[in-house]
Amino acid sequence: LTRWRPLYEKKSIPFGKASRKLGLTPNFWTLFSLFSAALSGVSLAFGFYGFGLLALLVMNITDMLDGATARAGNMGTDFGTVLDHTCDRYGEFCLYAGLMLGGAISPALGLFTASGVVMASYVRAKAESAGKLKSCNVGIAGRQEKLILTILGLILFWLNFSLAGQVCIFLAGLISHVTAVQRLMYARDQILKPAAK
Repeated sequence: LTRWRPLYEKKSIPFGKASRKLGLTPNFWTLFSLFSAALSGVSLAFGFYGFGLLALLVMNITDMLDGATARAGNMGTDFGTVLDHTCDRYGEFCLYAGLMLGGAISPALGLFTASGVVMASYVRAKAESAGKLKSCNVGIAGRQEKLILTILGLILFWLNFSLAGQVCIFLAGLISHVTAVQRLMYARDQILKPAAK
């Protein structure tokens, strides 16, 4: 879905303009997104899958609004980016912790998926900061693909298809770990090849 990001960013500008008219900032939406993720995690821990799913969808929408608001008002800052990425990681932990605490998935599966999701993002961030790469947004899956699988998993848990839901969460973890390795290999090639010439 990364290839569609420029179109998505363009189409989201009107929502960002509306947000600015209401006096809302990108950081407000970032923190609201984290709150929604935490609410989703708590709901999942108590087995309220429908409400957890709704809160997760709100999280995804508000996560879109922070970037749209920043672009519409030319309000993007380096700290805003750091805050956004940090809150995204905490939000993901909330989701999988909620599923673990609620018994929908085992601790092993929760750790497998949560660590994959975080490491895929970590490798990209480190490659772009320490490795000085312009972009390391490569690999078979971005954040949206993982969220889609997680949302599908919640729907299946809600409908009592527990095994199918667990498979979705496992796949979200699997593609995350594969993406982390792909990004590490890409970073190695981009960083070391110029030095070898």
